Amino acid sequence: MKLVKVNTRKIIRKKWSAFSEEIKMVRDYDPSVTSNLQVILTYSGLHAVWFYRVSHVLWKKRLHLAAQLISQLARVLTGVEIHPAATIGKRLLIDHGTGVIIGETTVIGDDVVIYQGVTLGGVNNRPGRRHPKIGNHVFIGAGAAVLGAITVEEGAKIGALTLVLKDVPAKHTAVGNPTRLIAPK
Repeated sequence: MKLVKVNTRKIIRKKWSAFSEEIKMVRDYDPSVTSNLQVILTYSGLHAVWFYRVSHVLWKKRLHLAAQLISQLARVLTGVEIHPAATIGKRLLIDHGTGVIIGETTVIGDDVVIYQGVTLGGVNNRPGRRHPKIGNHVFIGAGAAVLGAITVEEGAKIGALTLVLKDVPAKHTAVGNPTRLIAPK
């Protein structure tokens, strides 16, 4: 049996860096924030992301029951439901997160902002990808539903209460039901 040397300091430094980046994103985004401690103690969307990060590690190690138990605890404590198998990039900001649902095969890029009541869900129960892929720097307004194996490309915006069932091109804005795309100016 071969022993693997683990550089604990390097791992802690990397995790602390990611933790700090998420706190900084909240501070940069929300002008009402007065301190890092306020963010750490009171931002339920950030708590949900941190719970997700732990449950995702367990999911990848095939500890599915433990991962789902943590996910459900997070849902009860934060009002945000993130499946542990979802793939989420860096600095996801869930602002006023109550009612957010992120499905199992969802992929979310870096620097994404999601408001309350958003559903990133599926439209069928067949195996394989059934949830949306969200690019980097995407904004999703309150109450929006982005459903199915679609792609919302980089820099796109989804308006509040919009039902999105088709791909959204980069830097376009999707609004309404049925969805209307507005090209960048």
